[in-house]
Amino acid sequence: MRTGEPLPAVGEVLAALATGVWHWDTATGLVSADAEAARLLGLPAEPVSLTEGQVRARLHPVDWNEIIGVIQLATAEGTVAEVRIRIMDERGRVVRVVRSRSKPSFDRARRAYEVIGTLQEVTDPAPGTPAGRSTVTGDWRRSREAFLLDAGRALAEARSTQEVLRVAANLSMPGFSPDGLAVFGVEGDRLTVIGHHGHRPGAENPFMEMSLDTEYPAAEVVRTGRAVYLSSPQQYKSRYPLTWPLAERFGRRSWAFLPLTAGGRTMGAWMAGFAYPVAFTPDERSVLTTVARMLAQALSRAGAADTARALTDGLQRSMLPRLGAQRIPGMQVAARYVPTGGGLQVGGDWYDVIPLPSGRFALVIGDVQGHDVRAAGLMGQLRIALRAYASEGHRPDAVLSRASRFLNGIAYAEEDPSDPRFATCLYVEVDPATAVLEVARAGHHDPAIRMADGTVLTRTTSGGLPLGIDPDADYPTTRLVLEPDETLLMCTDGLIETGGHDLESGWQRLRAVLEDHDGDLEALADSLVQAVHGPSSHHTTGPLADRREDDIALMLLCRPGDGCGCGSTATVPHRIRRTMLTVAQDEPERIAAGRQQLRELLHDWASPDQVDSAVLLLSEMLTNVLVHTDNDALMVAEISGNTGRRRMRIEVTDASDDLPHKRRPGELASSGRGLLLIEMLAHAWGVEPRGEGKSIWFELHESDGRTDAGPPDDGSPGGKPPGGRPLDGR
Repeated sequence: MRTGEPLPAVGEVLAALATGVWHWDTATGLVSADAEAARLLGLPAEPVSLTEGQVRARLHPVDWNEIIGVIQLATAEGTVAEVRIRIMDERGRVVRVVRSRSKPSFDRARRAYEVIGTLQEVTDPAPGTPAGRSTVTGDWRRSREAFLLDAGRALAEARSTQEVLRVAANLSMPGFSPDGLAVFGVEGDRLTVIGHHGHRPGAENPFMEMSLDTEYPAAEVVRTGRAVYLSSPQQYKSRYPLTWPLAERFGRRSWAFLPLTAGGRTMGAWMAGFAYPVAFTPDERSVLTTVARMLAQALSRAGAADTARALTDGLQRSMLPRLGAQRIPGMQVAARYVPTGGGLQVGGDWYDVIPLPSGRFALVIGDVQGHDVRAAGLMGQLRIALRAYASEGHRPDAVLSRASRFLNGIAYAEEDPSDPRFATCLYVEVDPATAVLEVARAGHHDPAIRMADGTVLTRTTSGGLPLGIDPDADYPTTRLVLEPDETLLMCTDGLIETGGHDLESGWQRLRAVLEDHDGDLEALADSLVQAVHGPSSHHTTGPLADRREDDIALMLLCRPGDGCGCGSTATVPHRIRRTMLTVAQDEPERIAAGRQQLRELLHDWASPDQVDSAVLLLSEMLTNVLVHTDNDALMVAEISGNTGRRRMRIEVTDASDDLPHKRRPGELASSGRGLLLIEMLAHAWGVEPRGEGKSIWFELHESDGRTDAGPPDDGSPGGKPPGGRPLDGR
């Protein structure tokens, strides 16, 4: 071509260079190709208009997905899209590799992409070679896909902002891993550094509190929402001369600044710095963009979780008392609250220590039905109401009655009356001077006592309906005495049932911890929680198939003595176990509670037959009082001596002056065998007048079940009552 002659048409030039032109409009779904582009696609060399499906059938399936991703990335960044495409024949064989360069645009009105580009045949480099890394195909693509899957999994599992930053710092990108990372956030109109990696402590100071109007790459990314790639120091210096001195001292050669966008909002920027030059090919930009999107999503989730955690922790601290400020003279108190593992980190469980006008103290523990925000709100209101009623000086039964009426009123007045709520509660009024406990119970578990020698008993108490069910419910009280060296346990059902346990198996798990513990009260509280949430809880589950997780609240009250019951029991060779129970005339069901309490007291007795005998005789004695008198019965059970040679003494007292008589009932008689059974099974027994009333008692000496037991080793007479012979009641 000579000077001055007109230039050839563009189409002629492209045809001479074996370069085809194509046009794709996603709104119509049609792809137009000139003759050369059609030839490269494996079609006759003539202009053609194809559907997306027809074009997709000529391309490798993986490469079609790559085209979509690269076009979206180029549109977001305003750059040229370049991708290598494998052309397939009808048998699925690769016939050639072409390179496509295009300038895509997005029409917001039609919500469609329009792409105009070129196609040119290239030589496919051998897999694993340096040239192969710049292609979409080959080993590098497979490494990239594996990296993105692993990075997505790791970021999805991160639960806090710090965990997300640690994951981001350990990302090893295939072929171009950065040696320095920084995550920038936005506070108002200021840029701040959330975290960084690969920098010395304090290196982030010049970038803290930087205005978003500053000519700095991260600030520009936040303002525009577009990524900034700087392949060389010269490019950095020419684009950002004012802030180049801040970056120059780190000695890096390339930088990538990408927006962190979640929910359509740019929440910050991510900087990846490289110690060597990086060209930032479309494939490399695609990897960085994908990581930035996953990082933004992970930071958004972690930020929301951090906020919820801070909110619920503050709510928990405001609703639960600080026991350090509550001192009960002559006693020790410890408490724990553990929220459920999922969802809201504060639920309906609570505990409280309330000083009373009388100088006494009230220990309260309870559980509002549910594990949602409503349960937490009702718990807070109920706790305040209980403190108010208790501070007015009401007795335990009156406090719970008023609280039930209060909860019933607010629970049924909610917007959803079809979802009424109730609460269980255990209220214990403590007299520090006498260690007398007045217990009122509203549908809650009975408290447990750890005795001086480590034996654990559940103390049966009178109770009423859970709070909020019946506004006129009554809550009878039960009086207990906390002996020296004994510890009272109050807990919610989460401590018992968590880990797949039911009430029975869960209680056996806690009982073993209570009896084997050797430490102070705080250590005992930690051991109880660890038994539920530690590894042993999950390896030794209960019989239930489901795993019901729940909040946990527990309180421990100890009356220290010569050897505190919450510490070691091995240093004290001789202890006495004692338990008491009152059975009223209108409460015959408490006879069963007496039998259960005696079995728990004798849980380590050598002879199971003797335990059965003692339970049988106790049942007879309590039943006789209720049947033959108009008075209540008081049971006192006591075990003394050292293991193997102990003595149990069971005594039942009533206010009647009528002494029992030993009779000879006939074969068909329905009564009259009580004293005969006592005489046959007990080592000693007797009846003693007590001024107003009497008491009948019996003793059993520990035996292994094979031989008769000898006398106990505590110096007491064995085998006979005072006077040398059994009393017949006359």
